[in-house]
Order: sequence, then structure tokens, then C-alpha cells
Amino acid sequence: MKTLAALALLVSTSVQAAPADEARTLLEKSVGFATVKGRGQGLAYAEFLRGELLAMGFAPADVTLTAKGDESRLHAVWRGTGEKPPIAIISHMDVVEAKAADWTRDPFVATAADGLLFGRGVADNKFDLSMSLTAIASLRREGFKPGRDVHLFFSGDEETDGLTAAPQALEAKAAGVVMVLNTDAGGGELDDAGRPLGYGLQAAEKTYADFTLQLTGPGGHSSRPTGDNVITRLSAAAARIGGHKFPVALSPITRGMLAEQARRRTDALGGQIKALLANEQDAAAIAALTADPGTVGLIRTTCEPTIFEAGHAPNALPQRASLIVNCRILPGTDVKAVQATLTELAGDPAITVKPVSDWPATPASPLTPEITGAVRKAVQARFAGLEPTPDMSAGATDSVFYRAQGIPSYGVSGLFMRSADAFAHGLNERVPLAAIAPAVEHWRTLIRETAK
Repeated sequence: MKTLAALALLVSTSVQAAPADEARTLLEKSVGFATVKGRGQGLAYAEFLRGELLAMGFAPADVTLTAKGDESRLHAVWRGTGEKPPIAIISHMDVVEAKAADWTRDPFVATAADGLLFGRGVADNKFDLSMSLTAIASLRREGFKPGRDVHLFFSGDEETDGLTAAPQALEAKAAGVVMVLNTDAGGGELDDAGRPLGYGLQAAEKTYADFTLQLTGPGGHSSRPTGDNVITRLSAAAARIGGHKFPVALSPITRGMLAEQARRRTDALGGQIKALLANEQDAAAIAALTADPGTVGLIRTTCEPTIFEAGHAPNALPQRASLIVNCRILPGTDVKAVQATLTELAGDPAITVKPVSDWPATPASPLTPEITGAVRKAVQARFAGLEPTPDMSAGATDSVFYRAQGIPSYGVSGLFMRSADAFAHGLNERVPLAAIAPAVEHWRTLIRETAK
């Protein structure tokens, strides 16, 4: 019996290892495409992924590549029985720039060292793109037939212009997609000993909005000041905006996030978080959370001056001054209301306040039993008893375009890692090699549970 049990374990282990090996190979090949805006490899990577999908057995008619250079996009459909309405899994193919001279290794050659895999995009977003595709390939080989169509959308410019996800969201709407699983958000954190600290299920994100404030004047020679200097006036407006604190507003999602932080923290801030949860008007707690970069974005809308341009010569009074203010707006807050606040804070009728970006403002996605149950099962298969926590991102993902179409979207990454290893967008981006196998299984569970 012991011999048979050992043989069964060996067979089981080898079967489980195959998808992990496939996932690593796919990830390493993916890193090799420098899908940075302007490098011209976006289309090549989309064509590569199209080939992978066809090799999995997807029908050519179900794999659509819209070729447009670095703004290429890819759409595939895994046909199900049609018993339920379709769902979608979304990823982005592009990555942020990486200067080889600054990196220890070539950023566009996946390199394994010290139990880690290095490369640009190895975490954001090619890790979960590769894990989810490998999970689909393994489920298809096993004969799993989804009870609904599963749409796969791969955008090409999430890190820059965000032009490719918007039409994909319209396609999803037209196809009747009722739920989106986003590979580019959510995920888990480990401590230095590899123990789980938590898992975030992303169900909301703050609205990204840039505003330009401009002021013009007659200028003149600097030796003959008039007392009307556009730099001085716009600088005063910038100071008022920078000092403004928008009202505190806690949603069920941010309350859940803060409660999880309070549970994990043993420092003074943990106590202040508990105080704020008990009383949203607690001034001391508000001040403490506002002073902490990790919590200030959770409790209120924020607007910060980021770029100031003015003047044309050192010996001339400026004729024009402009200021960029970047806002991260809480879900449910009207962008025009924020613009009105900035106009009021500018305090000068001659200062124009205009939006630069046109990102849609979207509500939080509902935390339904279907999505929470599926994520809980995937997470607890790895870490028994670990309860996923609702999460709101301060930054924008492609989910915003799907939520704008009324399609709930959830960030459900399968990556668990230490915060010390989190270098997405940064120097020497890496992921633990040990994270690959469980991430594939995470996606297998999620897909089985949501697509059955």
C-alpha cells in the first residue's frame, strides 16, 4: 500500500508540475517582447499570443487580432455550453519602459537567480496573463467545458494611453458579458517567513483625473514690476489646492480594507484606524491616517499639484503660467464636483480650470456571493482560513472601462509575494519562482468556479 501511495503521489506531482513548467516558459517568452510604447513590439507579442491560443485548440474564428502597432489588441472566446451568460478575463500586454543601463540584468531577458525571476513585466502584467492562459490550457486538456462563454481580452496600452481597453469593454457589453476577472489587480502579501498577511479582492478604484490651471498676463520687463505677476497668483492657488483636505468618506470596501489593516497592525496607527472606524469624525484619527502615505488615499479624494510651468526669460515678467493638478477621486464622487472645488480654491476668476484626462468615473463593483465564494475557495486552497479582503486601488486599471459599461470587474491576481519583492514599474522587477505553480492552480480554481 505504501508503494502504491508513493507512486500515486509521484504521478500526481508530475501532473501538477507540467502546467507550472508551461507557465514559466510562457512567462519567460513573454518578457522577451519589449512591449513598451514606441518600441514596436506590441503587435509581435499579440501575434505570439494568438499562436498560443490557436495551439490550445481555439478556433481561428474565435481569435481576433486587431493589428495597430503598439496599440494592437487581442480578443478570444472559449466557447461554453451557453447555460449561463458570458464572463471575461482581461489582461494587458504592454509594460512600462526599463533602461537596461540601470538594471542589474537585461530587463527584456527573463533571468532566474536566487529563487526569483527577473524581467520587465514579469509581475505587471505578464505574470497573471501567463498563469491564467496556462490554467485555461490545462483545463481544456482535461476536458473541462465551461457552462458559459469565456471571453479573453488583451489590451495593448494600459500603461500609457488606455485606448485599447475601451473598445474591448464595448465588445464585452455587446457579447452580454456579466462579470470580468482582471489579472492586473488584487493579489496576496507574504511576510518574510512566507506566511500570508492578506489577500485583496479589488472591487473598486479611484478615478484618475488631471486638471490644467492656466493664467495669462501682459508680461513686461522685470525691472518694471506691476504687482500683477501670474507666477505669484497661480502659486498662491497651488498652495491653496495643496493644502485642501477633501471630506473623509468611508465605503464598505474601504472600511473592510482599514479593518484588515487594523487587525494586522500593532503600532499606533493601528489604534487610530480602529478609532476612525468607530467614528468617521475623529479628528486625531483623521490626522494620523492623512499623514500616512499608505492610508491617506483610502479615506478621501486627493488632489495634488504635480507640474508647474511659467515664464519665458529670466529678465521678463511672465506672460503665462500653468499648473497640472492630479486628482484621485473616490468612487461615487462626481468629477465635475471636484473641478468646481478646484475652481473655488483657485480663488481667481482669471484662472481657468479644465480637465485634461477623460477617464470615466465608475462605481464599486458589488461583492456578490459568486465572486467572493470563488476567490475564497482559490485563496483558501493555498492558505486555509485566509479570508479575502475587499480592495480599492488608488491607481487605474482596464477595469474602469468595463465598470463604465455596467459590467462588474474584479481584480483577482494569483500572485502572493513579499512587499520587499514588489518592484512592478521599478528597477529589477521580479517574482518568486515558487509563486508560479500555486498561481496556476489559483486561476484553475477561479475559472472552474466562475465558468462552471
